[in-house]
Amino acid sequence: MGKLTPEKAEHLAPCHTRRPRSLWNLLLLLWTFLNCGLGGNTQGPGEWTPWGSWSRCSSSCGRGLSVRSRRCIRFPREELCWGNTHEYHLCQQPDCPPAAMPFRDLQCALYNGHPVLGTQKTYQWVPFYGAPNQCDLNCLAVGHDFYHSFGRVLDGTPCSPGAQGLCVAGRCLSAGCDGLLGSDAREDRCGRCGGANDSCLFVQRVFRDAGAFAGYWNVTLIPEGARHIRAAHRSRNHLGIAGSEGGGAPLAARIPRGGRWQGRGDGQGRFQGARADPSLAALMGGDGRYVLNGNWVVSPAGTYEAAGTRVVYTRATGPEETLRAAGPTSEDLLLQVLLQEPNPGIEFEFWLPRERYGPFQAQAQVLGWSPRQPQPREVEPQPLESPTVIPPRTPIPTPEPCPPCPDTRGRAHRLLHYCGSDFVFRARVLGRIRQAQETRYEVRVQLIYKNRSPLRALEYVWAPSHCPCPPLALHRDYLLAARRLISPDGTQDRLLLPHAGYARLWSPAEDSRVRLAARHCPL
Repeated sequence: MGKLTPEKAEHLAPCHTRRPRSLWNLLLLLWTFLNCGLGGNTQGPGEWTPWGSWSRCSSSCGRGLSVRSRRCIRFPREELCWGNTHEYHLCQQPDCPPAAMPFRDLQCALYNGHPVLGTQKTYQWVPFYGAPNQCDLNCLAVGHDFYHSFGRVLDGTPCSPGAQGLCVAGRCLSAGCDGLLGSDAREDRCGRCGGANDSCLFVQRVFRDAGAFAGYWNVTLIPEGARHIRAAHRSRNHLGIAGSEGGGAPLAARIPRGGRWQGRGDGQGRFQGARADPSLAALMGGDGRYVLNGNWVVSPAGTYEAAGTRVVYTRATGPEETLRAAGPTSEDLLLQVLLQEPNPGIEFEFWLPRERYGPFQAQAQVLGWSPRQPQPREVEPQPLESPTVIPPRTPIPTPEPCPPCPDTRGRAHRLLHYCGSDFVFRARVLGRIRQAQETRYEVRVQLIYKNRSPLRALEYVWAPSHCPCPPLALHRDYLLAARRLISPDGTQDRLLLPHAGYARLWSPAEDSRVRLAARHCPL
């Protein structure tokens, strides 16, 4: 079979082919299978088998780990697979009974009464935590001033008392939000593991209403599902949280004429007698009871339970007060202020699931929010640092869930798309816009492996459908294989990412594989 010359290959290039693209793909796929079967002079990394099932938890109570493994399948002259042969997952069993012996104590006790250190003398052993490596089984001889290391502790042993990490193969590893030990996966502001803050809205406002008289005034409804809640102000007014229904306070409750504030040294107090002096924020739960600063009583600074989360209430020596809660809230909360002096502004913010914004807006209007309040700011997906100020946007309706994408793993798929594409490059996804039945990604090109024409530093990559396969996450680096698509009238010139095409997260292993794929394409 003769080789394709460069002149002939140019006629077979995408968007300039004289043969139907389906025939070209069929020929390229046939060549790929033949090439993979026969092998070449230079081979890349092998391929992993699928992961096996998880083992049983290593502990019968408390925290432990389960493990699963895979094997590397490689032909002669191929490199070892990239990655790990084992994965460890954190498992949580029922709490251990109070009298249960800790796992490390049990391992040290196994050497009680046995000769060690090359003598016939025996000792009783207990854990010693002052040694350099906390994942070695360091045991102290009871009644003596020395300890001995018996090698590594068993996998799943806590690194130290009260620590979150577990020892695995002699290393202390902590679990990411995906439950995998050693993982760096973290929850985003929306509570999604490894997310990019794109499934929720960042609501941030300043309550500036002065109020016609002193008393409790509604500041905001904090809806069910809210996360990363914060409210703060600098005045002698006080914040509080109340329930949004069933016995909650009205829009404002007037302090009786002649009332006065009676405080105590511990920061608590109540209004009595003559004119009131300080102002408070109040927090009420879903049952209509105040959680904080309710019924004219100032609560001490501290941590309070409300709506399934912990609310940290701080009050500085100066006129400053802050409420913080991680969330998510299990029910609606009502943030109020006990107004006693002109309101300089109460800042509040929280992250809210997109589907809850519509009901939240409707309820907020019922509660009497001023129509002059600014709209919530929708935060474009960003790294997990504090969000910056961005222009207001109209909330986007929640899209229908996308169907699962087909499996596109394997060497044959990589070769097919690398050799049949006009461009192969590494890029970071900066933005995403869904338009009708298309999705447009804005990417920053970082490294070019293959290109039939020059690429700019910033490019748009188009994918068919509003549910592209595979989907690209914002602020991640990918290896992309794209085709150049020019409209018949020449008015559109696009980079197209085909459905079920080649788009994989960049890694040193994938970089090596794609460089090897370039050597196996027909000339």
